Amino acid sequence: MSISTVLPSQPPLQVKTLQKQALEVLGAYQYVLTFIFMGLFFTLLVFYLLFTSLWSFSVLYLVWLYLDWDTPNRGGRRCLWMRNWTVWKQQRDYFPIKLVKTAELPPDRNYVLGSHPHGIMGTGIFCNFSTDSNDFSRLFPGLQPRIAALAGLFRLPVFREYIMFNGVCPVSRQSLDFILSQPQPGQAVVILIGGAQEALHAVPGEHCITLRKRKGFVRLALRHGASLVPVYSFGENDIFRLKAFATDSWQHLCQVTFKRLLGFSPCIFWGRGLFSASSWGLLPFAVPITTVVGQPIPVPQCPSPTEKQVDHYHRLFIEALEQLFEDHKGRCGVPASTRLTIL
Repeated sequence: MSISTVLPSQPPLQVKTLQKQALEVLGAYQYVLTFIFMGLFFTLLVFYLLFTSLWSFSVLYLVWLYLDWDTPNRGGRRCLWMRNWTVWKQQRDYFPIKLVKTAELPPDRNYVLGSHPHGIMGTGIFCNFSTDSNDFSRLFPGLQPRIAALAGLFRLPVFREYIMFNGVCPVSRQSLDFILSQPQPGQAVVILIGGAQEALHAVPGEHCITLRKRKGFVRLALRHGASLVPVYSFGENDIFRLKAFATDSWQHLCQVTFKRLLGFSPCIFWGRGLFSASSWGLLPFAVPITTVVGQPIPVPQCPSPTEKQVDHYHRLFIEALEQLFEDHKGRCGVPASTRLTIL
């Protein structure tokens, strides 16, 4: 039976104080700065310290990194304390971000949640699944969500620890197979299927996703008999402005080539200024983000799925995602004439 549940982030008529507004801005801003700069900063710091009197700190950490290298591929190390940090609630309230449940996800089985769109930073997905700011544990009791991210991020010193504590794991076969093979059911892997390619289409007001040829997540679900669950985040593409290049331009070619080499696409984006909404900056625009979790699609366990099986469940997933989009777009401010574009 279909249900629709939203846990409100705050009373709708609450008047925010200046202090509350400032905390929300800091909550949203810290996520952006962490996403863009934390990995690079600590990578440079570790190597810089090697040439100072504090070289022993870097050596000790590099030894730890060597010994701990395989941890990301073995489930990582989720930290429930970090999931409940107050800063995530401030980030949630800034936009605000909401989580909508449309069906029960019983904890007696595993799930592969296919999420769209990627947006620039996957802000809604992180807030709703890597943190408990929207009461994921109450809406979906017994589930242990993990967001699958680019494997290269787990090679960045210190940043790898930070994202592992937030329940993020590499989007690699070894990592995801390990999680879904655990004896305890209720494992929920969240995959941003479109990835870096989809980020290039994160244009405000548009709903263009990369899915037509992405079938690895279906094979993963079939190998483990994990139910497929469509997820869509309305508003994710609206919190930043993006400079989109024509597919036949040299700029787009550079982006695609960069993605093939390093796994992510460099893109030109901007938000508003920290102190002025009329200036450019890295603070996201305060546009509501609503993440809708659809109904599960039961999938049989097939250790070696055939292409026919993969195509069948891939088609079911696309149909379910399109229906999810149509059912909820009106409530999320999307014009009735808008259709989901699948590349």
